[in-house]
This record gives sequence, structure tokens and C-alpha cells, in this order.
Amino acid sequence: MVHEASFASAMWRSYFLMAVLSAGTVEPVTAYSNGKVSVACEDMVPQHGYDTSLAPPPYSITVDTSTFSPSDNVTVSLQVASSNTTFFKGFLIEARDAGKLDSPAVGFFILTDPAESQLLQCGLNQGSVVSHTRSTRKTHVQAVWEPPNNPPQRVQFLVTVVYKYKVYWVKIAGPVVSLRGATAVPSTAVSGQTPSPTALSTPFSSAGCGHSKSCLRDPVGCHPESDPRCFFLSFASDQEGSGVMFELSGPAEGYLSFALSLDKWMGNDDVYLCVNDGGRVTISAAYVSGRTPPELITEEDLWGRAWRFADGVIQCRFQRNILVPQGESRFNLNQSYFLFLTHGISHQGVIHRHDRQPLISTNQKAITGYPEDLVGSRSPLLLKFHGVLMLTVWMWMVSTAIIIVRHYKDCWPDTTLLGQKLWFQLHRTITVLAVVLTAVAFTLPFIYRMGWSKHAGSHPYIGCTVMALSVIQLIVGFLRPAPESPRRRIFNWVHLVTGTAGQILAVGCVFLGVAQQTLPLPSPWSSAVLTGWLLWIVLANLLLQIHSYRLRSRGNGNGEDKESLLFAQLERQQHKEVSKVKKMVLVVFVMGNTGFLAAFINAIANV
Repeated sequence: MVHEASFASAMWRSYFLMAVLSAGTVEPVTAYSNGKVSVACEDMVPQHGYDTSLAPPPYSITVDTSTFSPSDNVTVSLQVASSNTTFFKGFLIEARDAGKLDSPAVGFFILTDPAESQLLQCGLNQGSVVSHTRSTRKTHVQAVWEPPNNPPQRVQFLVTVVYKYKVYWVKIAGPVVSLRGATAVPSTAVSGQTPSPTALSTPFSSAGCGHSKSCLRDPVGCHPESDPRCFFLSFASDQEGSGVMFELSGPAEGYLSFALSLDKWMGNDDVYLCVNDGGRVTISAAYVSGRTPPELITEEDLWGRAWRFADGVIQCRFQRNILVPQGESRFNLNQSYFLFLTHGISHQGVIHRHDRQPLISTNQKAITGYPEDLVGSRSPLLLKFHGVLMLTVWMWMVSTAIIIVRHYKDCWPDTTLLGQKLWFQLHRTITVLAVVLTAVAFTLPFIYRMGWSKHAGSHPYIGCTVMALSVIQLIVGFLRPAPESPRRRIFNWVHLVTGTAGQILAVGCVFLGVAQQTLPLPSPWSSAVLTGWLLWIVLANLLLQIHSYRLRSRGNGNGEDKESLLFAQLERQQHKEVSKVKKMVLVVFVMGNTGFLAAFINAIANV
């Protein structure tokens, strides 16, 4: 026996060496083309040396029943679920205890197509795993699973699928089948086992919000039973006063989550996740330490779990104790917390960073307190002020100051204010105030972030450039030489180039700003309104420019004779009327700017 073992070991090393030496000249997919992959039984990872694909798996796993008894058989099918990928070459199918997915495979399989599939031995159980026999292109395979004598209460089928040597998916989560007649007991009563969530037959309702349960909704006052865009969180204490039932609903293909937090910053929070995992929803608790991904913790204190996934809307319900054992990272529910509600994408049950700013309750709420209809926001107050101030400066103030200096110098030729012409005082006052407000708004994101924003793209870089140009423009304005100075021509060009560059960059920065995650204005509404405002500015300047050109052309076409003198007198008489018209244009222009600005301020207030 010793010699046989040594001989087998030597043969294995020889095969391994041959595989390594031939990797550079032979297509490596042949390494396990015969499906003898018992070495991958535990982690189900192909020994190909590449990472599993992060794309959604284009395959589906189905069973012919959702319940079973020890004497029943379950037919398991693996098939292509996408028209883009029309085949797969290799596969590995296992059945495991759904409460202990890291445990060995359970039960036995019976082959339905020995030409394409074979049984493998994993551990002591012969036939507990099904694999391919050859690397031919397949679109559908099937096997029959036979339960063991003492099966787990819940069994989940896991599948690894190989499309090509470098492209494969590991442990695709399949359906969960439950032992028929198993008694549903609280998870705290059975060590190491958690009851499977049940499916909800009807959607949640907002009835009772503010009366029998507390609710947080986005949009405010929406109804999850009728509005598929409604994000909804409700909670209420049970009659015994020992637990709280939570309901969570919202449009998400990946996951929904809410968190209890002591502040309005993500980190060190008590988190609860409802994750779409292959058409089923898993419900689990987690803890976020700092700004790191959630760390899943035990589900033993969650009970009454139920879920529903229909038309792209995830809904889940669970209960938990008000008090948790001392030393655990989760929070007691008899205290007040800020509530976070967010969603994002997931892959094979693994969640990714949310792609939208969380909805955060405006105030802390005592979870076991009196029922209340809560309100929240997806944008921090400081960033709202940042947006309002920047839009006020660049949509209203700067555009008004520029149109005054370009087209209204002749409207108040003899009117002065504090020793300076009226148009100049208006232009300078508005410009100085605009730079001051820009500086104030510029500092707010830094105060909120306590540093540089790493996820805002090019917006902060362009914003810093605009801030620098604004300060330069202000300094250049204060150094303005006299009209007869030889440096006046240089000043005019520097003032024009700096101001124009700042305005163009500011407009681009505003377009980027309304698309920021931290100020989630409605899209494409925000871009459309900004485009309308930009066209409004161009149209007003174009009309005034054409008007000025026509007046100059009329003046240049008259000679120095009596008729021209009479025309000049008539022109002076008409000047007042023209001035009135231009002033009316200015009033309409300012009113239009005010309308665009008011629309954005209202949108920001409702975020």
C-alpha cells in the first residue's frame, strides 16, 4: 500500500509537471477538459489561474420543486439564459446546506446524460458532485439530486460554469429547496441554522404611516403599493415591546439597504441588507467600520424574514430584538439614530458601492418612539448652499454684470453714483459681490468633506480654476488704469480674456455640478433647464448687439449738413425712447434669469 501511494504521488507530480511545461504550446483549456476536477470540490474554483468574471452570469439554474422529502428527487437544470453567450464548455454542480454554504456537498446525483456529465467524489461522498466529461459546447445540462438520509432543512444548489479557459463564473447561486414538513423555529433556538426567508404575496403598504408605524419615504408621501419609484422604510414595535419589525422597499436590481447611524456620515453604522441573489432576496445584518464595505455578521437575531422581488422592486421584511447582547457591534433600538436609505448593484450576492447619494433622515429618530412620518434628504445642507450660491452667482449676477457693461453704458451717460457713472458702479458692485459669494460657496464642500472630494470627477478641478480666475479678475479690476493711460489697452485685453475664460469654465462647471451624486437633481431636467438658460443669455446678447449695430450704421450714413444736424436732433429725441426700450429689455432679462434660478433653487430644496 505504501508503494502504491508513493507511485500515485509520483504519477500526480509527473502529470502536474507535464501540464506546466506544455502550457506555453498547448491550448490550456485541455487541462480539465475531461471534467476530473475533484480538486475544486471545496471552493469550486477552476484551477486556471485567472479571476472569476465580474460580469453577470449569462446562465440560469432551475429546479422542478421548491420542497422535498428524504425520499424525493429534485431535477436540477443548468441552461444558457442569454442570447449573447450561446454555450458553455465546463460546469460543476453541488448541493450544500443553505445555512452553511462553506460545508461539504450533501446528497447524491443521478446522471441523465452520461455522455455530457459524470459523477465525482468529494470527500467521502461518491456522486455528490456533477461535472462535464468533455469540453464540447453545451447549452443545457440536467441531473437529478437525491437527498441524504438526514438532509438539512434547506439545500441550495451552487454551480461553477466555464465559458472559456479565461472566462468563468464561480459559485453561481441557484435555487433553495426546503425540507417538506420542517418545523419553522426561531433561529436563536437552533444553533448554526437560520430559517429561509419566505416569499411575500402582496407588496407593502404605506397605510398607518405616522399612526401605527414610522415611515421614511422618497419622494415624500409616496406609496410603495402603487408607485414603483417609491423608496420606503417603515418600522414599528411589536405588541410585546421586545422587538421591532422593519419593512424596506424600493426600485433596485441589486440591493436595498438601510443603516442606523449616530451622525450623518457613513461609518460605524448598524446596517441591514436586502440583496437580490439570482431572483431571490437574502436578508442579512452587517456593520460598517469607517468608510469600508459592510462586514456581514450573524443573522441569528433576525426572524420573520420575508421578501418580494417583482418588476424591478425589492421588498423585504424582518424583525429583530430591541436590545442586543453586550459587546456586539450592533445598536440597541431604544435610542435615537439618523436613518440612511440607499441602493446599488450586486453581483452573485456581493454588493458594490451605491451609485446614488443615500437618503438621510433630517433628524434623529427613536426607533421605539412614537410613530412619525419622517422626512429626509439625499443632499447635505452645506452642499445645497454650495449649489444655490454658485447658481446665484453665475446664472444671475455675473450674466447681469456682463450685459450691463457691454450694452448699457449709453443708457445712463450723465447719471453718477458716489462719483462714478451708474453703469460702472453697478458692474463693479455686482462683480465684487459675485467673487465674495463664489469664495464662500467654494469653501463649503471642503468643510463638508474635511478635505478634497475624491469622487466628484473634474468638477472640483474646474471649480478651483474658476475661483482662481475670479480672484485674478477682481485684482485686475482694482488695478484698472486711467482711460488715457498707455496700459489701458493691455488692461482691456486681460480683463476680457480672464472674464470670458472664467465664465466659460463656470458654465461647464455648473453643468457638471448638477450631475453630482451629492446633489442629485432630476435628470435630464437639470441639463435641459441649463441649456435653456444658456440660450436665453445668447439670445439677449445677440438682440442687443444687433440693435447697437443698426444704430451705429444709421449714424455713419449721414453727412455733415443741415439735414444731418436736424437728424441728430431727432436722434437725441429718440435716444430717450431707445433707452427706455433697452431698460425694458434689461428688466425682462433679469426676470428671465430669476425664473431659471428659482426653478433650480426649488429643485435643490426638494432633493
